[in-house]
Amino acid sequence: MLSHARVWAAIDRLAARHGLSASGLARKAGLDPTSFNPSKRIARDGRPRWPSTESVAKVLAATGSSFEAFLDLRTEATAASVLPLLGFARAGAGGFFGDGGAPAGTGWDEVAFPGVPEGTAYALRITGDSMLPVFRDGDTIVVAAGASCRPGDRVVVKTTGGEVMAKELRRHSADGVLLGSLNPAHPDRFVAVAELDWIARILWASQ
Repeated sequence: MLSHARVWAAIDRLAARHGLSASGLARKAGLDPTSFNPSKRIARDGRPRWPSTESVAKVLAATGSSFEAFLDLRTEATAASVLPLLGFARAGAGGFFGDGGAPAGTGWDEVAFPGVPEGTAYALRITGDSMLPVFRDGDTIVVAAGASCRPGDRVVVKTTGGEVMAKELRRHSADGVLLGSLNPAHPDRFVAVAELDWIARILWASQ
């Protein structure tokens, strides 16, 4: 199946086979170095953005690869490069996360990102303006469930009441977490341990 996520994952695998990053592969093919950046894989309105047939043809020519070999890379692409994707507004609903905040259940889309942890990483698409100016409507963030979080990290937090928010971790103590708001119009929050479902670190954002 030529899914959006699998095609991008094949490009990442092609780059890796030639000892290149995605930007290095684009440069080798005579393309803009940012052509294959993760931020170029999702449009501002949240729709998947596909690589052009011209860009695929150029990277195949630059690496001496056939289209058939490229299709084989698509099917070989591992889950480490294909992440579950969910709209932020839906993240508070039940059934999307397991213990510790790892993605679970059905209803997820997919998006390809290179160089991310296998199994527990996923992507959330920001909706609304409550996280301005750091995260804008349509931005995509990559989140790692189970990754250690330190003060100063940007994190996603889910409360036992179903609220999901992106904040800056100010303090993590035995009684709970102090969260700094990314939008200065919103106050900081303290979430007690009893109210904390999970906390996950933001690894990357598509700004």
